[in-house]
Order: sequence, then structure tokens, then C-alpha cells
Amino acid sequence: MNHDRLRTGPSPELGLAFERVADAYDAGRPGYPDELYLALAEVSGVPLDGATVVDVGAGTGKLAHALRARGARVVAVDPGAEMLARLRAKGTAGVAAVRADGNALPLAGRCADLVTYGQSWHWLDPAASIEEARRVLRPGGVIAACWNFAHAAQAEWLAAHEERLAGACPTYWGPARAEWSPPPIAAVFEVVGERWMPWTRLVGVEEFLLDLRSHSYMAAMPEAEADALVERQRAELVKEFPGGVMSVPMRVYLAVGR
Repeated sequence: MNHDRLRTGPSPELGLAFERVADAYDAGRPGYPDELYLALAEVSGVPLDGATVVDVGAGTGKLAHALRARGARVVAVDPGAEMLARLRAKGTAGVAAVRADGNALPLAGRCADLVTYGQSWHWLDPAASIEEARRVLRPGGVIAACWNFAHAAQAEWLAAHEERLAGACPTYWGPARAEWSPPPIAAVFEVVGERWMPWTRLVGVEEFLLDLRSHSYMAAMPEAEADALVERQRAELVKEFPGGVMSVPMRVYLAVGR
């Protein structure tokens, strides 16, 4: 199999842009609904309470801290110093932060029950990352990847929002691109279960715009152009949600494999 063809999202170099938007990422990106964690334990067969989890591409800790809150011991791995600084600032006992590349984990073999990728696997080498996950897993351990997506097909205003982004951002990657699809992680390991879970995000317009600024295609734009685009999006969103609180249709994709 040619694993190079599996990378259907933005180029890995754009991942460096996250260091410039760490504050926006931490403040604006949504967490995951409770259903995700229930599905993860059910499909994987690994109880989160007491599990040792390596969270690869942990960013500011959206997934890592939620796993810890459910009783897991978490090693949060990310290449970004600024991202990990926000994770450490939360000071959660039981979450260890390690600055490292997910393609070459600086961890002993057979040390984890679960390796997770929250919004991150598509930035890694498809083959190397999964081989590293297999190396650090104990017998019976599992790999799990999840992504939050705004479900543009469920709301005309959201589809229009994505179309404006596609027209303005040269590196935009999302549902307004015909070739867009969830990252094909299920093609590189033995999947034991996949789930799609719909949920609704209630969020203020300004927080939603912080989320927008945290995306790599926005961070890659010249600052003045990004600012102007945010202003255009704000004007349209305020028309749609004059009260300032948005109801955003979302869905989470979860793939679990051994």
C-alpha cells in the first residue's frame, strides 16, 4: 500500500502554524461530547478508569484532560512548545507533558493500554505513526482516533460560512472542498469499530471566531487578510445569530483498532 496517498488533508508543514495560534486554539476549540468517551470504552474494551493512555498530538490538552477526568493516567505528546505550555498551565495531576514527534515516540515499548489521536493523526506519517503506536501498546492495547467536525450539511448558514472560507483561504481544507473526507486512518490498521456521533455545540460568536483563528489555513494567511476575513465572517454570523449565541451542528468520528 502506498501510504503517501492516504494523506488527504493539509500539508504537514502547516502544522507549525499552530504555535502561532496556541491561545486561540485553547480558548476556541471545542471539547468532545460525553458520548465519545462512552463509545471509546465500549468499542475498545479498555476501561478508561485506571488505563495508561498516550495522547499523541495532544495540543493544549482538550482530549488529555478529559481522559484524566475519567480516571486515566495520560502521557500527552506534542511537538509544539506553545501548545504544551497551555496544557501544563492547567496543572492537572496525572497528565504528563512530553514534547516529541508522534512519528518517533520517546517512550518504552509496551507501556500503554491506549494510544489516542484527537484531531491530530492526519498531521503524522501514516505508516510510522501507527508502527510507533503498536510498539508502545501492551498486549491487548488499542489505537483510537477521533475528529470533531462542524456538520455543514445540516445548516445553510454553516455551509455558506465554509464556502466563504474556501474562497478566501488558499490552504483551506474542509467540507466546501469536493475532495474533503475524514482522514482514512481505518485504512492503516485493523479496525474493530467506527462510530459517528452527532451533537450540538452552543457557543458565542466570539468564541466561534477564536476557533476559526486556530485553524492552520487561517494561521497560514497574512495577518491583515486573516483579520479582514474574520470581520466578514463576524458580520454574517451576527445577522444569523443576533443574540450572539450560536447553535452549531457537529459530529464526531471515532475509529478504534488493534
